[in-house]
Amino acid sequence: MHTHAWGFALLAILLAWTAKCLYHELKSPLRRVPGPRVTRFSRLWYFWTVWRGQAHHDIIALHRKHAPPGEFYAPIVRLGPNLYSISTADKAVYGISSKMPKSTWYEGWKHPSPERWNLFSDQDITRHNQTRKKFQAMYSLSSLLRYEGFVDQALDLFREKLQSLAQSASTYDMHHWLQCYAFDVVGSMTFGRRFGFLDEGKDIDGCMSSLESSMVYSTLVGIFPKLHPVLYPFLERLPGTGAVGRTFLMSFATSRIFTREKERADAEKMGTEEALAEGDQPRDFLDVVLDAEKSGQKNTTKYNVFMMAVSNIIAGSDTTAVSLSSILWHLAQSPDALERLRKELDESAVSSTNFATLQKLPYLQACIKEGLRLCSATGLPLWRVVPSGGAEIQGQFFPGGSEVGINTWVAHYDEHVWGSDAAKFRPERWLLDDHTELRRLEEHFMPVRDPDFTTRNAGN
Repeated sequence: MHTHAWGFALLAILLAWTAKCLYHELKSPLRRVPGPRVTRFSRLWYFWTVWRGQAHHDIIALHRKHAPPGEFYAPIVRLGPNLYSISTADKAVYGISSKMPKSTWYEGWKHPSPERWNLFSDQDITRHNQTRKKFQAMYSLSSLLRYEGFVDQALDLFREKLQSLAQSASTYDMHHWLQCYAFDVVGSMTFGRRFGFLDEGKDIDGCMSSLESSMVYSTLVGIFPKLHPVLYPFLERLPGTGAVGRTFLMSFATSRIFTREKERADAEKMGTEEALAEGDQPRDFLDVVLDAEKSGQKNTTKYNVFMMAVSNIIAGSDTTAVSLSSILWHLAQSPDALERLRKELDESAVSSTNFATLQKLPYLQACIKEGLRLCSATGLPLWRVVPSGGAEIQGQFFPGGSEVGINTWVAHYDEHVWGSDAAKFRPERWLLDDHTELRRLEEHFMPVRDPDFTTRNAGN
């Protein structure tokens, strides 16, 4: 008897859910937006393609498959119920004056506790803007150039490691070493000392693996954000999970902050020449933020210090490694481009690797841009929510509550923008005398950058 009752109850729930989906589809002005049939009723298709690590390719394929006659891309495709991929970085979505908050997908990028948040995941537009103003100056170009000494220290060691590897007869994984380099640079800039990955040539204390598992978890659980507060406390107890990875990174940052605060307190108590000498050393991010917190500058809090430290590790290391790997891989696959780059470097007789010097090498800069274009480290849409009252995006009206976003790969492989060889590594496309055409390319170029510290292009 009870079995039949449960069966009827489940059937009733299924019928009610189906009726709701059908009603929504028939009523919605977006019912004609194309996409896999299952995406009208579930986000499982999107989850599956993200899980496989193929979302960037699959979303491009969807835009191409449903393109109108004579067009290269469909302007909008459906990835799930109320989830839409757009092909252009519309200013209504990502512009500096956009009123569209981040979607619940960002919930997975923070601890599930309501008191925990960070600049990347914050869905509160007002608080996000206030926090961004606290840190924006620290990430300006003029500020970042002050940290070149930290980069040079890691670069010198990296060069030694590469020379040693080149003299050996063995093969080696350049992406791994580039990741070691990126982590050590971020460690130096943030905490004043390297993690030590370049010294050891391996992951130390599981920091790399923790970051990887944390990012995988955040990416996937954000698709079904209501599961986050349920799964996280459970997974946090299981070794190797994304929840454990995030907890490790938070603990790591907390430990470094505690150590630095103690060092500063001890130096302040000494008040000796030794303390003054320590003050002459290059100042890292942590010192700058701790100074701001101590002086009350822009109402910087202890939580802001913690948030910055964790964010630098998560946002700065992996994306840098991916970008460097892309540039190197494409050059290795393009002998003509590699030869031209070597010729430019030889003829310029570059003796320094500082930013100002390398900016004067046009072909090098073109190779960097092309590597970033073809393999963006952000392979998923950065979802935004259409506000109440709706909005028109790419000629289509979206009701309030719709989630829209652009995948950087979609923008960077659009043949209407980049030409029929959009998928080819061709640095020469950036060496244009036509400034109008170059500006057009720049407007569709969304390289790896933290969208919370810039307003250019799709950054917001």
